[in-house]
Amino acid sequence: MRVLVVESDVSEAADLVRGLRRHGHQVSSVGTGADALQTFDDADFVLLDLELPDLDGLEVCRLIRKAGDTPVIAVTGLGSELDRVLGLQAGADDYLVKPYSFRELIARIEAVMRRVKPQPKEPETLVRGSLRIDAGTRQVTVDGDPVELTRKEFDLLYLLASRDGEVLPRKQIMAHVWGDSWSRRTVDTHVSSLRGKLGGSEWIVTIRGVGFRLGRG
Repeated sequence: MRVLVVESDVSEAADLVRGLRRHGHQVSSVGTGADALQTFDDADFVLLDLELPDLDGLEVCRLIRKAGDTPVIAVTGLGSELDRVLGLQAGADDYLVKPYSFRELIARIEAVMRRVKPQPKEPETLVRGSLRIDAGTRQVTVDGDPVELTRKEFDLLYLLASRDGEVLPRKQIMAHVWGDSWSRRTVDTHVSSLRGKLGGSEWIVTIRGVGFRLGRG
């Protein structure tokens, strides 16, 4: 598995990385919530320290959960019943209190993965009017003509098309496509670029004060 360790303590992070690699996992490590939100999308599993130096760990957990189904074990020194409840309510699949044994951590990771059992999905081809989006090849055409998009432009367009007719708030778009929620300009810039490449502003409709939905061109 590709495991992302989110741990602000450098020494603890190094120990976790070494131990997980000994068990055959590919491991990367970050020390802040902002970095976690930028990188979790490439991981199969997230080990998340809730006591982070920059962001509320519970909010980081909520954003990861809102963006998808990546399994998360929350790790913290706070072990009261309320702390556990809040961690699980934020979307963690399990909650581990420091200090803990590495053997217990491995057992909990394996237990979570048995419950999750992610099923591979066939890439979907979406057709919306004259717009065709092939998720397998990441190719987009309008009226049969190819449209060259950047990786994030494609992800944004596919997200809107997969929620056809649904208005998506900017914050939700940021969580799905970029892994964070605090740059309104990033979304607007990519929407503007997409409209130009698709050949018209009608393809992406702005819902004032809310967000965007897919149009029909």
